Parts: sequence; C-alpha cells; structure tokens
Amino acid sequence: MAMNFDLNDLLAFRALAEIGSFRKAAESVHISQPAFSRRIDKLEQALGARLLERTTRRVNLTAVGRDFDRQLRHILDALDTTLLGIRGVAATRMGEVTVACVPSAVNYFLSSVIARYHALYPKIRVKIMDDSANEVLIAVSRGEADFGLNFIGSQESDVEFEPLLEERFVAACRRDHPLAGKARVRWAELAQYDYIAVGKASGNRLLLDQALAGLKGQPQSTYETQHGTTTLGLVEAGLGVAVVPAMAMPAADHPLLVSVPLVDPVVTRKVGLIRRRSAVLSPAAQQLYDLCVEWKSGAKAVRAALS
Repeated sequence: MAMNFDLNDLLAFRALAEIGSFRKAAESVHISQPAFSRRIDKLEQALGARLLERTTRRVNLTAVGRDFDRQLRHILDALDTTLLGIRGVAATRMGEVTVACVPSAVNYFLSSVIARYHALYPKIRVKIMDDSANEVLIAVSRGEADFGLNFIGSQESDVEFEPLLEERFVAACRRDHPLAGKARVRWAELAQYDYIAVGKASGNRLLLDQALAGLKGQPQSTYETQHGTTTLGLVEAGLGVAVVPAMAMPAADHPLLVSVPLVDPVVTRKVGLIRRRSAVLSPAAQQLYDLCVEWKSGAKAVRAALS
C-alpha cells in the first residue's frame, strides 16, 4: 500500500519531536505554522496512528510516536551515510548536532571549528550546551548531547575520553596589580591579596583542591563565584586576584586583564572530547567530532613550528 507522505513530512516530525513546539519546530524548517501542522496531520493520516499528544503548553509523543521517532532517526542517519558516500557531504537535509562543553572551550577553539563546519555543511544546525563540567558530563551520559568537550570524564567507565590539550592554571589579575609584572607567581604569594575563588560545586575547584591538598599557605577566598566569567568580572573590577585555566583568559592584548603562570606547584588540566562508549554518532555529529580531532593535529603542528 502506497504511503502518502514524503521526506519533508518526516523531517517536520523529527523537528517537532526534538523541540516540542509547533511554532519553534516550524521556524526550524523554515515554513509557516499552518503548513507545518498540515505536514504532521498528513503523516499521522498516512500511518493511521496518532503520533502526538497535544496539550496547551507542549507537544508530547505517544508511545507509538516515541517508537516511530527512534526508528526514524536510524533511517535518516542511514540516509545521511549514503549521501556522504555518494556526494561527499554529511547531509543534504536539515540536521542538528548537539555539543555540550565548558564555556572556556568555546572561546578557545570550538568557535573556530564550528565556523569551519558551517562552511562545509551549512544546512546542519549546531546546538551548544555551554555549562559546568559536571553538567556537561551528565548531558553526554544521558544522551542529551551527541558529544562533549570537558576536563572530567576520563575516569567514567561508560565514557570515552579523547584528550585534545593540556593547559595550566594561571593567576588572573589587573594590569595595575602588584603581581601583573611578574614572570611567575607562587601559590603562597596569592595569600597576600584578596582572592576570588570558584564555588565548591565547580569541577575546576575540585581539581585545584586535589592538586593543592597539604600545601601550606594556600590563599583563602574573600569572594566566591560560580562561573568563570563572573570571576574575571570581579578581577577586572579590581576586587582581587583569581586562578583560572589559561584558555579562560581573554586575548593577551586585553586592556585590563593579564595572566601570570603559577608555580610551586604547576597545576594543569586535560581537556578532551567525551562521548558515550555505547553510542554511535550520527554522520553529522561524527563530522564535527572529527573536525575537533583535526584541530588537535593542527595545534600540535603550530606548537612544533614555534618551538
């Protein structure tokens, strides 16, 4: 029996299943909401099944709809794989990749990787979940993100960790601060000044506490924040010094902020790609993942040329 629906109807359903709103889903596939609703009605009539439960606030999938959505994702991914082999592109349909990452990774290199990805695959939408290290790990573990960029996860049995870079923690201070002109700063020196720390829920805080356990003369916080941008805002306001990962710092020509290497001890963190071991990335997600890995190779080449 012929099925009276087409690929656009299937893509409309996938958008609605992902977003949960007729208006927003219609916007995502660039058609009017009435036309979008007609596509969904057409699909349900062709299948002879109700795929959605419509409420005043949100659209939810029925049991049949959830099963259909799971099968449809595999079908569309298989289509992408076929097109990839034939035409050398990740997809000709509108797809989406969700990446969870710590905010500092976005500024340091992910933005440039995404720019390259968009140039290659302009029809693929990239959704960035910028959050704390713990939330990034949870999003990947639960399948809410295709993969992530994080500095924790290497010890998780169900998570695959692909290291990209290792960076050190630095002292962040204003250019007019007494420490700003130093070539390096010992941790004990920070105790002489007002210190801005990140909260205990932060992955960076846990890493620092472990690395500095037993160290005498540790700085005691005068202020405490939850986010790196807030921390740097307080430093910029002249309220004290802070310790942040090197890639969280703005460009070296920033008019107010400067970073100084920390020693005794030198504390570093490894940032890498994380993904569920049991998950198979869609072709669109795999392409972005591979570009991140390629960035690692390019960064190594640059460092070798400069050394």
